[in-house]
This record gives sequence, structure tokens and C-alpha cells, in this order.
Amino acid sequence: MKPMSVLAVSCTALAFSTAAFAQQGDGTDVPVAIHVFKPDKAPATPERLAGLKVPAGFTVSTFATGLKNPRIIAVSQNGAIYVSRREQGDIVLLKDADGNGVADAAPLVVANRPNAHGLAIKGDKLYIATVKEIFVAAIRPDGTLGPLEMIVGDLPDGGQHPNRTMGFGPDGMLYVSVGSTCNACNETNPENASILRVSPDGKMRTIFARNLRNTIGFGWQPQTGELWGMDHGIDDLGDDLQPEELNLIEQGKQYGWPHAYGVNGIHPQTTPPGEITKAQWLAASTPMVLGYTAHAAPMSMVFYSGGNFPADYQGDAFVAMRGSWNRKPASGYEVVRIKFRDGKPDRFEPFVTGFLTDSGLKHIARPVGLAMLKDGSLLLTDDGNGTIYRIAYTGAAGQVTTAIAPPAGPMLAQAAKGIGVPLTIDRPETASSKSSVKVRSTAVTPQGMIAEKYSEYADAVSPPLSWDPVTGAQSYALIMEDPDSLPITPFVHWVAWNIPPSTTSLPEGLQEQERLTLPDGMMQGRNSKNTPGYYGPQPPVGDPAHRYSFQVLALDTVLDLPIGANRDQVLGAAQGHVLAKGALTGRYRQVAKPPKSGTLPAGMIKTPGTKAR
Repeated sequence: MKPMSVLAVSCTALAFSTAAFAQQGDGTDVPVAIHVFKPDKAPATPERLAGLKVPAGFTVSTFATGLKNPRIIAVSQNGAIYVSRREQGDIVLLKDADGNGVADAAPLVVANRPNAHGLAIKGDKLYIATVKEIFVAAIRPDGTLGPLEMIVGDLPDGGQHPNRTMGFGPDGMLYVSVGSTCNACNETNPENASILRVSPDGKMRTIFARNLRNTIGFGWQPQTGELWGMDHGIDDLGDDLQPEELNLIEQGKQYGWPHAYGVNGIHPQTTPPGEITKAQWLAASTPMVLGYTAHAAPMSMVFYSGGNFPADYQGDAFVAMRGSWNRKPASGYEVVRIKFRDGKPDRFEPFVTGFLTDSGLKHIARPVGLAMLKDGSLLLTDDGNGTIYRIAYTGAAGQVTTAIAPPAGPMLAQAAKGIGVPLTIDRPETASSKSSVKVRSTAVTPQGMIAEKYSEYADAVSPPLSWDPVTGAQSYALIMEDPDSLPITPFVHWVAWNIPPSTTSLPEGLQEQERLTLPDGMMQGRNSKNTPGYYGPQPPVGDPAHRYSFQVLALDTVLDLPIGANRDQVLGAAQGHVLAKGALTGRYRQVAKPPKSGTLPAGMIKTPGTKAR
């Protein structure tokens, strides 16, 4: 066999992904030159460490060694340092009580969980993420942990990107990054390739943003309170594609993966489901704000708000770049600074370089975790040589002492969108209706109980629906809402539009994707869970029966909306075009907890043991 140095291939012959949907031939013929190059590991000798480069006034020193596979770092209010070790399956505790910049003693193992990775601290509690679980434990005064309690047990399985990361936003909610299972494919679990928004007790979660391939590093800009993240680009597109993406991450948006990337990039091999064109997918995607060298592998991101670095660094972000395998010359193996101006990113700058040595053929560190100590210095983990480095400013001028806490307003405002409004049929956007539509179902009687199989506690399939035809209708829209849910009121369970005028019935169990090919052209938007298609009733166990209103609008037009539109976008486009409207309301109550299931507020994603969504 020939060495795999450079492969010149055609995208019509090379399968970049294991797609969940059949790939369709479209005449694509794009040659791609790819490289598999893994710089060899070298010991971090004093001579090599002397080659590290940092801005004037900064120093890099060794904080701890011999840690094997240190990954993510979290620092408590009292200075306890927690480090996850994925390959060892544990969390270790380090301290620097005398403040000399070196760990006081050997690491103490304080928790064991297979594939432990993500860490986050809120008050006196440490949160730990594995591939599929999130645990929480009380932090004792001496830094050791109390018993671990599992609060989430049904995160999607990992595949290619199993390393979950977490962070508490200024709104007090836990944000969890769940990577894709593959390089580029249509995921069958909507929680893959997303960032989740989870309540601190784990009982409530929604998808905050989606189509993010693997955003391990993210954080909140201290001045604006906005969420930014670095997403890993697609592999196998060439040495210089795809760039690593810096994204402004906002609720409800999708970020292109797997079919679009960068600003106007189109993946040549993938096929969106439901006969959606790549141009339509691109138009519905939020482009990156800044791009960085392809394949550099961005890991942790920290916004600086400490009291050690010069004032010019306040509000800037630092990103650990673990380093490439799919590029030659290699990229990454460094820490970069993202310079922000007035709360917006301006450019990338080198911050710590030199971990790639020996003319780029070897490396002495693969940077992963970043965290800020109480004194304002940064800790950096290297999971290749098992080392933690300390980055500090030792100059005398321009220091600041006041930390900046990101404002909660932007995250709270995003979460409040669409909440506290009337049901669709009672909103002013549908007031142009001059007649009514009779909506019926063989499975749902007016005010009757909805069968369990249509709920998220069971099969979670959409029920059959039908309605009377309306003269002059050019299309129909369908919106299902629960006015009794909390805290999202009403909770949107189903959004559909451009149902053909010849279609006045829908069968049981429609596909959960943006566009349907039967009925052909029917579009499905984002529900309150932030996924396309039907999401069944899921009131908390023991709640009185919730009402679920299936509302049909007859429109005198076909709506021109992007894929993934939400209820409010649909209603905005439909305003003035509603010929007739009607609703069928059923009820659902969950009396007993299903075996091994969790209980959540209405419409939220389930906890361990229930049907994976």
C-alpha cells in the first residue's frame, strides 16, 4: 500500500460521511487534496520550553506535571482547581495555597466517572459531564466533593465527538455543547451538533442553537453578555478548508453544518433531507463572524476579566488550539487571543506559540483546557505530555483589579421571545379570518384525552388530522400549542406551513424534518424545543391535564420563509392572508411515571430512560 501522504480524490468517489439519508447524484465533481499529518510528540525539555513565545511582559511556567491526560479545568471561588482526565475517567483536585504559581502537592482524585470531561461550577457545586450524563456534587470546604448526583442521563451518544463541555451563563442556566457524531452527516438525533440550555437541576432543557459541528470552547463576552463559540471545521476538504469558525451563538439559530460553512461555503458531498437545496440551507444558516486557520482544533475559550493582565486584555477571549492532523504544514498547537473592540471581535492574534517544535515535525503540548485563577493568571492543560502551564503577566504597568461580570440581559431576552402570548387563533396576525375551519382527528376528540402513543412518554408520533377545504386557499398552515405549560407559555409543539391546497388531511407519524416530500412541499419549522416537526405532549407527571390546540389556518398565498422558521415568523408572513381558521383541542395528562423515566416541565426534553429524542 502506498503511504497516505497526499490523496487527490474526486468528491463523487470519496464518502466524507456516513449520512442518515441517501446521497443524491447531482453532477458534483470537486477534486480535493487532503493530508494526514500528525506531528510526533516530543518531551517538554527546558530547551524546547525556552522556545515558547508570548507578548512582552508575559511568562509561561509549569504549574503541574505527570497528569497523563488533563483536559478541562474549573476553578472554585476558594481557589480549588478541578481537572478532568478523560482517559483516566476521573476528576483531580489541585491547589496553590501559597500562591507561588506551582501546585502544592500531587493531584487528589475526587471523583470517578467513565469519560468524565466537561466541568462547570455554580456556587458551591461542581458539575461534571460525561458522554451521556451530567452529575453534580457539593464542594466541601477542603475542596473534596460530596456524593455525585446524576441530573441528566440521556444526552446523545458520542460518536466522533463525545467530549461534552459546559458553562453557566449570566442567566444562571447551564449551557452544554454536544458535538456531532460524524464529520458531515444528517444527524438523526436533533441534540447532536448543538448547544443545549439546561436548568441547574437538569429537569428542563431545550436546544439553544443547532448545526454546530463541535463547539467545545464557548463563553460570554463580559461587556455585552453575548455568547460566542469556536466551532470545529469539517475535515477532508483540503489543507485550507474548512476554517475554524468564531460564531455569535444566539437562540434558535442554525449555523450551517453539515451542508454549509464559513460565509458562503457549500459542502460538495452532502445532501440535505427533504429535497431542500443547498442554496436554501445556506440562506437559512448564520455565517461565521471570523475564521481561523483550518484544522487548528479550537478547544477551551475563556473571556478575560481578571486582575493580572494589562487593561487592554479586558473582554478579549483566549482559545486553546489543540492542533491539526488533517493539514500540512500543521496548524494549531498554540493559544490565540481574539481581540474584541466595543464588545465585537476584531481579529485573531498569537498569544502563546512554540509548542510546535523541530521545524513543525514535533510538538511538546496539545493545548486543551483554559481557566482563570483568582489572581488573574491563566492555567492551560496539555493532554499530550500531561502538563498544566501557568500564563501570567509580570510587567508593572497597565494592570487592572476589577473583574467584569457579563450582563444577563441578552440571554434572558432571547429566552423570553415568544413567551406570554395568546394562542395562534387569538393573535392579531390571524384576525383577517372571515370564516372558520372544522378541524378533526380520528385520534383526538374535542376536549378528549390524547392517546399516550402521541406523547413524548411513548411513541411521540404525530396524530392524524383533517380539515374541511376552504375555497380560495392557496396553502394551509398548522400550529400546535400548549397554553398550560411552564415556564414556556404557550409551548409550541408543531409548526408547519405551505401545506398544499389539495391536502386536507395528514397521516399519523409524519417525518420530523424541515421539508416533507409527502405532502410534497410541506414545510416544518422550529418548535419550542428548537427542532423541526412534531413534538408530543409531555406535561410533568401528576399535573392536571394540559390542553393541546391543533390550529389550522387557510391562507390565500404561499409563504416565502426560510427553512427552520418559527411560529412567529410564520404568523408574521401570514398576517393579512388568513381566509379561515379553526382549532381542535385535546388534553393529555401523565398520571404515572413510565419505567425509569424522569419528570420535566411541559414540552421539555426527557431525562434518563424515556424515549430518546
